[in-house]
Amino acid sequence: MAYKSCSVVVSLLAGLCLSMATTAADRPGLSAQDYIAIEQLVAGYPYRIDNCTNGGYDYADQYTADGTFGVSSAWGSAGKIWYRGREELADAGGGGKGGCRPRGTASTPGKVHHIVTSLVVTPTKTGATGKSTLLSLGSGDGTNPPRIEWQGGYEDTYVKTAQGWRFKSRLHVWPDHEWPDTAAEQARLRAAQEAAKPSPGK
Repeated sequence: MAYKSCSVVVSLLAGLCLSMATTAADRPGLSAQDYIAIEQLVAGYPYRIDNCTNGGYDYADQYTADGTFGVSSAWGSAGKIWYRGREELADAGGGGKGGCRPRGTASTPGKVHHIVTSLVVTPTKTGATGKSTLLSLGSGDGTNPPRIEWQGGYEDTYVKTAQGWRFKSRLHVWPDHEWPDTAAEQARLRAAQEAAKPSPGK
């Protein structure tokens, strides 16, 4: 009887150990180096988009080949996809085949810098997700002082590729901000707003 009881206990322990091992294997995890690499990806993003490095292609190459950038007015929503794939993303980065476009406008010529902060990374079975805060800092133009503005933040999906960690998707979430359906429509709205402003000195 004692031998039989021991056999039952051993079987139960073996089953428990197997269950725990399976659960650990299914549980997503990231190494310290993975966290560092993702943080570096996110930290480099503002520099590349603000400076249009490599004609916008440095920005595009932060994404997977089928990566997307979109916008949303609420956290946790599907949002609207504005750019998809390397060429469109290079355009999103201020460049593309036509080269880098001028920054600033006639009425707001000062340079704008972006600051991404408060990043939280969460492991998933396919990579990781991230959430961060976006601040926009206007350098001023000699007449208007520098200005800092909260512009929501980002919701990201990251995957590890042969080239390292990349954005699978990035969504600019700005709560209660009304986004148009496309980037082209956004450009038209900005152009109309700029045309309606008085010229400097008037």
